[in-house]
Amino acid sequence: MRAAVPPFTADGLRQVLEKVQRWAPYVDGILLDDVAAVLDDYTPSEKETADFALRLRGHLQRLAALALSDGLSMQDEQLCDLVAQAHALRSAVLPADRRQAVGHLRRMAWTLEALLERMVARQRLKEEP
Repeated sequence: MRAAVPPFTADGLRQVLEKVQRWAPYVDGILLDDVAAVLDDYTPSEKETADFALRLRGHLQRLAALALSDGLSMQDEQLCDLVAQAHALRSAVLPADRRQAVGHLRRMAWTLEALLERMVARQRLKEEP
């Protein structure tokens, strides 16, 4: 059995750490497209409603996880409230009534938009790659 060889030197690890600390994930177009589609005047069909709910839940989970990853939400009361709201909306069951379901989608999209704006303002995300 041979000895393990670390993949980086101490200097190499410092460089990787510096890059990770400077990294700011960008907001992908899919998130923005989904938010725009749900907040549009168009009312999605029943199948589209279920599809949008699934995608919006994923977006909410991803943004909330990013906000919590470095403790940023704990330093910002508004962001903390938005993360809590994101978790509540994400875990809620999509209402069976179509109009209520569309209303739920729109609440998720508004929360995503507010969370996104707050994270960009706090320089946690970039709006473009």
